[in-house]
Amino acid sequence: MRTSVNPEKVYELMRALARAARGRARVYFTGGATAVLKGWRSLTIDVDLRFEPERPELFAALPALKEKLCINVEMASPQDFIPPLPGWTDRSELISTEGPLTFYHYDFYAQTLAKIERGHAQDAIDIASFFQTGLVDPERLLAIFRKIEDDMPRYPAIDVPTFRAKVETAVAFGRDPSRGDPIIDSEQQHG
Repeated sequence: MRTSVNPEKVYELMRALARAARGRARVYFTGGATAVLKGWRSLTIDVDLRFEPERPELFAALPALKEKLCINVEMASPQDFIPPLPGWTDRSELISTEGPLTFYHYDFYAQTLAKIERGHAQDAIDIASFFQTGLVDPERLLAIFRKIEDDMPRYPAIDVPTFRAKVETAVAFGRDPSRGDPIIDSEQQHG
């Protein structure tokens, strides 16, 4: 049975991945792993991550590590759901280096936009936390969003007008949190 993941489990996973690595790579955490490491959630259901470059030995180690640590690990990052943001690697925040692996929080702007697009209840809490902690600036988020709009046809699951409306709602919330929910569906907002 899998258990919820706390910061200690994430750090344990990092050390175990470093022991399995045979070469240098970057590991990007996103979603719940970022939330628990940043301290605005005490637990998450799973650890979402991305390897760059993809190292076969890290993929091979994951099934045993998931069992040993009793955690869920998913290979997922914002660019699986929205276009990659220009400069995302430069904005990714360093967590630590363990052996040949360097661990980062995947770009907070990309995480925020992916959460806005998905729009789950937990996403709204995380989006508010990104704004409230100052990790994401609303004006910069809107400017970055505008840079990827032309790339969205490559992601046919995205309804661009709806996504744009959700981003505008989130930016308004980021400017003034008293405005309510950062990702109210645009139909609810105008209806």
